[in-house]
Amino acid sequence: MMKIEDEILKNILLAEEIIDDEQVMELEEEFHRNGRPFDALLVDYEILDDEQLAIIIANHLGTEVVNLTVIDISKKFIDLLSSDQARMYGVIPFDIDDDDNIKIVCSNPLDYKIADELQFILDKNILVYVTKAGKVELALEKYYPAASMNEMIEGMELAGAGVLDTDDDLIDIESLANNAPIVKFVDVVLYQAIKDQASDVHFEPFETVFKIRYRVDGVLYEMAPPPLNLALPVISRIKIMSGLNIAERRVPQDGRIQVRVAGKNIDLRVSTIPTEYGESVVLRILDRSVVNLDLNSLGLSAKMLAEVKEVIAKPNGIFIVTGPTGCGKTTTLYSALKEVNKVSEKILTAEDPVEYDIDGIIQLPVNNAVGMTFAMALRAFLRQDPDIIMIGEIRDLDTAQMSIQASLTGHLVFSTLHTREAAATITRLIDMGVNPYLINSSLIAILAQRLVRCICKVCKDEYFPKDDELELLGLTIEQIGNRKFYYGKGCSSCHDTGYKGRVAIVELLKMSPAISELVAVSSPTIVLRNKAIEEGMVSLREDAIHKVLDGITSVEEVLKYVSI
Repeated sequence: MMKIEDEILKNILLAEEIIDDEQVMELEEEFHRNGRPFDALLVDYEILDDEQLAIIIANHLGTEVVNLTVIDISKKFIDLLSSDQARMYGVIPFDIDDDDNIKIVCSNPLDYKIADELQFILDKNILVYVTKAGKVELALEKYYPAASMNEMIEGMELAGAGVLDTDDDLIDIESLANNAPIVKFVDVVLYQAIKDQASDVHFEPFETVFKIRYRVDGVLYEMAPPPLNLALPVISRIKIMSGLNIAERRVPQDGRIQVRVAGKNIDLRVSTIPTEYGESVVLRILDRSVVNLDLNSLGLSAKMLAEVKEVIAKPNGIFIVTGPTGCGKTTTLYSALKEVNKVSEKILTAEDPVEYDIDGIIQLPVNNAVGMTFAMALRAFLRQDPDIIMIGEIRDLDTAQMSIQASLTGHLVFSTLHTREAAATITRLIDMGVNPYLINSSLIAILAQRLVRCICKVCKDEYFPKDDELELLGLTIEQIGNRKFYYGKGCSSCHDTGYKGRVAIVELLKMSPAISELVAVSSPTIVLRNKAIEEGMVSLREDAIHKVLDGITSVEEVLKYVSI
């Protein structure tokens, strides 16, 4: 759903006749498809540039555009807000006028609540000014730099955070968890993770060390470990933020945190498990502005994209996305749902958990503790007059049979399964106990995928591959000709990793009469795969090699995820 400030901007542009109703419809469809901010879409579609957009917003607010890069802001103005407040609201105070009104530049100037809340905090009138997109974020780094982890840790130690006489004194634990240095430390860890576009943050206590790691582009990076005695208050702080029971450390718990960073709300899913040396906590970061829920952005070839769109346009049947944990299955399914999400279609999903809210789709969270399983959700869905159903995962025979029943009664069903390749999905369903004739009657296609890191575009460099690299890929000099391979040298843009962002490598197995014949006699995976390739399926290996030859990813990255 569009935010109030997006609706205000849309109405401003309509009133100024900068966009028309047809463009609005196109922009709204794109917004609902991939979740990119409305103002960013205006620039993407080249309707306005950043400077023109800033001027229009400023004129509407009766204010001015400020160029932060040419202003040297006095420390007395910066000190009006704490670093946490400035980052949370996405604002920079830069002056005070003769009437004692505080002038601020805001990353989200059309959000009137920001000025109201700051007026309450500072007890002064707030005047909002506008600047070009992205400039406030740069100014925040300059004027409100995040404290280094070493400084944070020293502050906690000086304040006595983490010193407990007994693990069982809940009052002491809660007091320490709400201790200002601990609160600050957790906030900085979360801010840094969101800024670096991490997908997960891991807090892991061991016998002699307390580790904190970020997962960025599928790879875990460890930060400087804080002292071990901070593990309990830091983890307790996270549990308090997510509404979990800090007294219960013997069973796993799940919770949710909503934080506000630079004026945008970020969802954090929290999972705790008891370990030998304390609780291990993982936060899944769900930042809709980072995840692009659009089939066109998954990195599929034009031919593959057309085939996937053809599959999900069918009126009924089962479409399964498969692959290991963390391979992007959920993102692909969400993107497919956005593609088919129309007013004329009733779409229901059962998820564990619901990761992203999609406007116009009814989403049901699975809760095994109260008996709300995928199979039970499916049974309920069939009485809700749906057109399209998405089941987070086919985990057992009951769910598989209900999915088949739904497809056979005229519904299009999306789901996921954990298998290594597309053909293995059919074998897995048969092993679950699904009759082959039911698979042939309901299954329409299987998409297997992996995620590989993209070579950083800033430090990308070319080289001619060696014989051993070609051998690992199963290629010859003759096959590649004079084509170069690429790698990332490492730079500040990619944190010296040589990689930035990820792209999907996929294979799409579509059911055909020949494959159905093989399924009917429970043929092994390799026979099914060979027949699919014979009929034109581009395998994971082939797709991966294409992405190496196109300079999108590296040989090293492909060999991690694909059997050549």
